[in-house]
Amino acid sequence: MKLLGSGGKVEAASGGWTAADGVGTGSYDGRVSDIDDVPADLARLRSSIDNIDAALLHLLAERFKCTQAVGELKAARGMPPADPAREVAQVARLRALADEAGLDPQFAEAFLNFIIAEVIHHHERIAGGDNAT
Repeated sequence: MKLLGSGGKVEAASGGWTAADGVGTGSYDGRVSDIDDVPADLARLRSSIDNIDAALLHLLAERFKCTQAVGELKAARGMPPADPAREVAQVARLRALADEAGLDPQFAEAFLNFIIAEVIHHHERIAGGDNAT
């Protein structure tokens, strides 16, 4: 979604990013979508993908900040790093969300399992006295 910003430039709705050409075909890093030898519609799609990838990484960073705090709370209370019942519930919930969104539920589950495994690894390190991320 693009919004008309001050000065009539097009801005991404996600944070005021303005394309260099004023029509929204640039990207945050300016490397992938600014190639001149690709069709404009391909450049626009690549730019959207670049922006989505950036948003996903920022969301994952925020998620891991929260799970870091959860790990610290669990360690302080002597709770185990893993919560299998919650993990099962989360997988079921996110598989349903994926299905509703038109995303392959198996892919969503594999992705979530990867994240959960990394979170548990972090929680185990925290419980062992290593708070490095």
